[in-house]
Amino acid sequence: MPLSIPGNWLSATLILADLVLASANVIIGFSLLAYILTHNLRSPVAQAFSALLTFVTIVYAADVVVSNVISAQATLAWLRFQWLGIAFVPAACLHFSDALLATTGSPSRRRRVAVALAYAAGLVAVVLVAVSELVATYEVHGPTQARLVGGPLFVPFALFFFGTVALAVFNVFRARQRSLTTSSRRRMSYLTVAILAPALGVFPYSQLEPVYHGLTPNWLLALALLSNVAVAVMTVVSAYTVAYQGVFTPDRVIKHNLVHYVLRVPLLGSAILALMLVVPKVEAILGLPRDTALIFTTIIGIVLFQVLIEKAKPYIDRLIYRQDREQVDWIEKLDTRLLTSGDLQQLLENVLIALCELLRVRSGFVVAMQEGALEVRVYCGPREVADRFLKEMDWHELLPQFEQRTAPRGELHNADFCLRDGCWLLPLRDSARGSTLGILGLEATNGQPMLTPEELATVAGYVGQAELALEDMHLQQDVFAALRQIEPEIEELQRLRTERRAASPPRLEKLESNPVYAADFPEVVRDALRNLWGGPRLTDSPLLRTRLVRRTLADNEGQPARALRAVLHQGIERLRPAGERTYTSNTWLVYNILELRYVQGKQIREVADRLAMSESDFYRKQRGAIQQLAAALVTMEGEQVEAEKAAEGPDKRV
Repeated sequence: MPLSIPGNWLSATLILADLVLASANVIIGFSLLAYILTHNLRSPVAQAFSALLTFVTIVYAADVVVSNVISAQATLAWLRFQWLGIAFVPAACLHFSDALLATTGSPSRRRRVAVALAYAAGLVAVVLVAVSELVATYEVHGPTQARLVGGPLFVPFALFFFGTVALAVFNVFRARQRSLTTSSRRRMSYLTVAILAPALGVFPYSQLEPVYHGLTPNWLLALALLSNVAVAVMTVVSAYTVAYQGVFTPDRVIKHNLVHYVLRVPLLGSAILALMLVVPKVEAILGLPRDTALIFTTIIGIVLFQVLIEKAKPYIDRLIYRQDREQVDWIEKLDTRLLTSGDLQQLLENVLIALCELLRVRSGFVVAMQEGALEVRVYCGPREVADRFLKEMDWHELLPQFEQRTAPRGELHNADFCLRDGCWLLPLRDSARGSTLGILGLEATNGQPMLTPEELATVAGYVGQAELALEDMHLQQDVFAALRQIEPEIEELQRLRTERRAASPPRLEKLESNPVYAADFPEVVRDALRNLWGGPRLTDSPLLRTRLVRRTLADNEGQPARALRAVLHQGIERLRPAGERTYTSNTWLVYNILELRYVQGKQIREVADRLAMSESDFYRKQRGAIQQLAAALVTMEGEQVEAEKAAEGPDKRV
């Protein structure tokens, strides 16, 4: 509890530091409470931790207020209000520990009853402090000086407080013993220590008469300071652990979001608050009025802190992502490398403007394929030129002429320009597939252009940029289409991953025995596909242990290989789009690859030719198709598990 003690510089420094840290605890507690409420409130563990954060924040908020009140009456009122936090902290600790222990497969009705009784006891204590002196009262000697006087029920309350906290620590220790993975045990170890911090920080030790009179003011302030530091650290550690509970998001994302949230919200808020409290104390040194010094230092502090965070971000991320650093770097750079529709339009407009200025023509346009039809993507100058060309153009007539262009990308000749309806036309080609993506048109000033080699090289450079942009956009559309198809499967994988992390020992054993939960499951699927028609490894495939295959045995004369083959066929058919089959649509790409290559057993060269792609492109897209099949099998396995659980009835447990 902050005390107002006049005296030497050490006392003044300790008072200021104690106030800063108490205020920081309020900011940290409220910030982390807001984070949990907006990110993870569905988890019972997060709900219990939110209650604990709320009560701890109330205690420290009252401390801050009492340090600044101007009347003894207000001091007494706020000290009694503080018991709303003090009395409920042990119950919240027990609630939190019970929720943690339940995640390890050990729910208990008796523990839930104990939690309810602890909250009831806390409520009784709050009421008694508010209306009587049975638990505690205060002797107020000034606006910020108070001594707690225990009543007849104070010792029983203290026994309840520390006994409940000890039981909470024991529950967390049991949860650690029941954890089977290294990461979960490590997090439970953190919590075993961290759960002690609220008890050490919120109990009013410094206000008790023996402590109040037995220690010097500086010692009281130093102990309060250490307590505030411990609570701040342990609160962040606890929030870090709770953030993982019941969330489907990958661990790296949770860790990244929480760390950067702590840096930008509670840490920044605490730093600015420290400046606001310290600057008025040194205004004489600065030689500036208080308000002026405070404004300038606050603004400078915010700016410098943000700069420091940005500079430290690579080093922080390196600590967070130790093993996945290279992949994370690549993912983070994708947003700057990917082209949106607006980016593509801007790039093509820049190309058109540059070409029109170079060739001194009034208008130009780019038409491209969009969902099976040609449309004007961008134009420069009068739009009528592009619309007239699009209306009068015969694509099937122009295409053979464009196909005759054999010059590689970056090279251009005057003869490559096709003169039609007063326009110079150039095809925009896909260098990998050899297909025409669109047409670049420029208003013709005369007949066939007569450009110098230097001009042709410049035009070829601009045309190459337009081709690359369209090519990248088409590739991105393929990727996005594939991601949209597997999005439900990715969510299912995250759900199963979370289920595995929180599973009880018997449940975890069952999960471990099922290959669909293994990290290398796509490799397992690939090996099975390679041996689909009688390969030696099909009869040894880990897929034979899945519930899907075991369920299918009866329909396949009890032969495991036939049952596995049937399951793989079902998975492939699950990826079949609706409607009539085509071999050029991106929608059918995954199904076509799997069906032609593995079901029909065609050679790679034959399949690539059928799908109009190169062999290297086929290998890349085949990997993606197998991953989608693996995700589909995971979903099917999950559906089978749920069906078996439903068939067992409500009284059965896995």
